[in-house]
Amino acid sequence: MNIVNPLFMKSSKLARYGAVAIAVVAVALWQRSAHSDERAVSIPAPLQDEPANGVHSETAVVSGGCFWGVQGVFQHVRGVTQVASGYTGGAADTAQYERVSDGDTGHAESVRITFDPTVISYGKILQVFFSVAHDPTELDYQGPDHGTQYRSAIFPMNPQQRNVAKAYIAQLQGAHVFSSPIVTRIETFKGFYNAEDYHQNFLALHPDYPYIAINDMPKVNALKNLFPALYRPQPVLFQTVARTGS
Repeated sequence: MNIVNPLFMKSSKLARYGAVAIAVVAVALWQRSAHSDERAVSIPAPLQDEPANGVHSETAVVSGGCFWGVQGVFQHVRGVTQVASGYTGGAADTAQYERVSDGDTGHAESVRITFDPTVISYGKILQVFFSVAHDPTELDYQGPDHGTQYRSAIFPMNPQQRNVAKAYIAQLQGAHVFSSPIVTRIETFKGFYNAEDYHQNFLALHPDYPYIAINDMPKVNALKNLFPALYRPQPVLFQTVARTGS
C-alpha cells in the first residue's frame, strides 16, 4: 500500500517496528497532532430517502478510506446491527489485504452495514457517512492513505438506494456544504468479501493504536457530538466467520 507518512503505517507493516518503535511512533504522532487532519462536517439530512416499508433489516455498502475507522464509526450508530470490514469492487481471487494494497485490483476497502430501517434510514446512514466517517472531497485517498483502494464510493444494493445516493450527492453539492467538490462515486455492487479476521473490530479492540488514535477516534467523537441521538457508547461487534463473498 502507498502511505504518505511512514508514521501512519497499518497492520503487519507497523507491527514490524516492535514495541519500542511503536512507542516512539505514538509519541511522535501525539506531538504532531492531537487529532486527525480530516474534519467532520455538519451537513443537512437528505431531502429524499427510502420510504418506510416495515422491513427490519437492510444492507448498505460504502467505502471511504481505511475500513478500520469506517467500521468503528458505524459500530457506534443506533439501529446498526452489524458492520463488517471487507473488499468491494474487484474479483474474489484478489480480495486479500496484501493484494488489495497494491491498488490495482479494483477493490476498495469497504464496510457492509446491516441496519434496521425502522430505527435508522438509508439516507441517515449516508448522512453519517458523508459528515463523520470520511471526507468525500478527497479523490482516491483519505488522510494518510493513498490509492484507489481508499476511494470514496457508494455501492447501492437496489435502485432505491441508488436514487437516494444520487439525489443526496446532488443536494450536498448544490448546498456547497464542503469547500471542495464531492468526488464520491456511485458504483455497481459486484459482491462483498469479508476482510481477514485481524481487521475486524480493529478500532473497538485497539482504540489506543497510534493510527486509530490519530485518524479514527476523532470520528467516533464527532459522531457523538454531531449525532447524539444516534450515538451508542457500546459498539456492536462483528462476529468473525469464514470469509465469503456476498
